Formats: sequence, C-alpha cells, structure tokens
Amino acid sequence: MEKLLSRNFLLEHLPDDDLKKLVSLAREQSFTKNQMIFAKGDPATGMMAVVSGSVRIVSYSPDGKEIVLRMVNPGGVFGEIALIDGGERTAEARAQEKTTLMFLDREHFLPFLEANPRLCIDLLNVLCQRLRATSEQLEDFSFLDLRVRLAKGLLHMAEEKNGDKEGPVTLSLSQQLLAAMMGTTREAVNKRLRDWEDEGILSLGRGSIEVLNLGALRQIVD
Repeated sequence: MEKLLSRNFLLEHLPDDDLKKLVSLAREQSFTKNQMIFAKGDPATGMMAVVSGSVRIVSYSPDGKEIVLRMVNPGGVFGEIALIDGGERTAEARAQEKTTLMFLDREHFLPFLEANPRLCIDLLNVLCQRLRATSEQLEDFSFLDLRVRLAKGLLHMAEEKNGDKEGPVTLSLSQQLLAAMMGTTREAVNKRLRDWEDEGILSLGRGSIEVLNLGALRQIVD
C-alpha cells in the first residue's frame, strides 16, 4: 500500500517515515459493486485513497438522472475537500466495481499538513486541478456537441491509461457509464460509437471499448 500511495501526486513528496506512519493510522474498507461510499451532504471526516477497484463521483439531476463527475482509479484520492474544511460531502461516491479504499481521517492527516509545507502546496495543486477540471467540464457541456465531448472523453481516458504509448488501449467502460459521464443517453452514445467502429477508430466489446486510433480522436477534438 505504501508503494501505491507513494506514486500519488499528493503524497509522493512525503518522507518515507511519514508515509509509513500515515498508512499505519489509516483504515481499510471494502465495498461491493455499486455500493454507496458516501452521499452528498454526509458529514466529511477525511480523504480516501483507492487501493484497488474504482470509484465514480456522481451527482443527480432533479429528475434523478445520474451524472458522473469523474472516475477515481487505484492510487487516486477523493474527498480531499474534507481535509480543508471538514464540511459536508459535495457529491456522492459509489464503488464502480469491487473496491478497497484506505481512509485517511482528517484528525490524523492535519498534523502532517502542519509539519510538511510541501504537502500543503501539493494539496492546493490538487484542489486547483479539480477546479480547472470542473470549469473545463462545464465549458464542454455548454459549448461542445456530443461527438466532440465523446471523443475528448475517450481520448483523455485512453491517454491516462496508455501514458506516452500510441498503440491500442482497452477501456473497461460500459456505454451506460460513458453516457452518464457525457450527460446524455446510452442510445445517443451507442449510435456515435457504432459509427466510429465502422470507421475503424475503435472496437466495442461487452463492457469495454478498445480505442484503436488515438490520432483520429485527436482530429475530432481539434
């Protein structure tokens, strides 16, 4: 677990002894697929790190439609706003699959912030990234049509998983989840994906999408 967390942007600069102590103070908890981790408005007591599995951060429209704000994969953290203000949760979190989390309680984490200025700066960077991503997401929903939003979303997830590699990449992603991320219907997403499959840009599987041509997606986004 220490090795996993040491690769996290927020925690990578913690001295080894501090990281070991932080892990010793943390607590693990497992969740089944689609199990709620916390609801919007719940009291916030700390931050969570994904050890295995994945988590979706969601909000709901007035008619109950789920909108996925972001996905958190192994090594990623969420609930970091709670470390600052200890207020209520601003969204809902659910396990996308069988998932194990490490809980970092605010009362245990604050002393590390007080003793490590670099950690405070890294936390501010994380919060700024979240704000930038939220602003970009709002702009995309306001100004981009579904075709471009979908290409941009797939490209981002593929590049995040593939790093600097340019080869095909398989995303474990259902069309229903992708639709929730795009703020549209599964039918609309399926129609666009089928068109791209015919063009050789991607290949559809059961609960997965294999991106074959990253360059083609970049051209759509550009």
